[in-house]
Amino acid sequence: MTSEQPVAHVASVTVTFHPDTDGLLQQLSLLAGQVERRILVDNGSRLPAAFVAAVRALGRDVEIIELEENKGVAAAQNVGIERAREGHADFVLLLDHDSLPAPDMVAALRGAYEQLTAQGHRVAALGPRYVDPRHDNPSPFVRTVGLRRRRCLPGAGRATTPVDHLISSGCLLPMAVLDRVGGMNEGLFIDYVDIEWCLRARHRGYESFGVFAAHMRHSLGDKHIGMLGKKITLHTPARYYYQFRNPLWIYRQPWTTLNWVVIDACRLAVRFVIYALFAAPRRDNIRMMVLGLWHGIRGRLGPLSRAPEADFSRRS
Repeated sequence: MTSEQPVAHVASVTVTFHPDTDGLLQQLSLLAGQVERRILVDNGSRLPAAFVAAVRALGRDVEIIELEENKGVAAAQNVGIERAREGHADFVLLLDHDSLPAPDMVAALRGAYEQLTAQGHRVAALGPRYVDPRHDNPSPFVRTVGLRRRRCLPGAGRATTPVDHLISSGCLLPMAVLDRVGGMNEGLFIDYVDIEWCLRARHRGYESFGVFAAHMRHSLGDKHIGMLGKKITLHTPARYYYQFRNPLWIYRQPWTTLNWVVIDACRLAVRFVIYALFAAPRRDNIRMMVLGLWHGIRGRLGPLSRAPEADFSRRS
């Protein structure tokens, strides 16, 4: 299997929201020799006409679906997945607009799928190692073992590693598994969407895997701060609302395990302290995190824009 020929029956679904158009065109070019169909789902960005024309000029296998408003990552992914299903795709490759796959990434993921299924695994998702170009530091795969999050790094003779979940960008999903497990939870809107789906698939007997030979460049977060020798990803206050609301809903679902909940809740508490004390605008960060926790306790889902408390007129 080579990167010169599209991997059979794979459709890519890229969700965009005010994308860097040059970077997105580069992504589409990198995908040209890897997938049979390239689908863009834009979340109400009102893409420039010149960019739309440039995308359509890339080939008949490229399609743009422009949503009237920002319906969230999960809803946009579901739109793209349904279009791929209509085109009889066997696999869907999910991507963010700022991800750049290596020329052989899809072939590596597809090859790992064949090997794992031949070994008897029921594969839900496969993901690449990604590097944030701002730090040039490959992100490790992680897996919960007892009450620890274990970093899974490449080793001799080890091509893949089982993981609890993967980031959605770069994920290869078999359409047959999507049919059985269901699509992305649109109520989560953004954040924990990929985690929830992988945990739900695991509850139904499927496994997710990181593939060491598959590589991708991907920018995670708006910026970073250094703390205790680690890079802490920072976002806008609105993102913290979802990052603290959505896990509280997931913790109550039957497809979560107690050890995973304990570990994730501890990490959530640490992030609350960091975002409240060391990341500006602190006042807005605290307000959105508390609002997210309150709505999570109440079981509220959906976009933040429907919350009357969402007022960002003040800045600390």
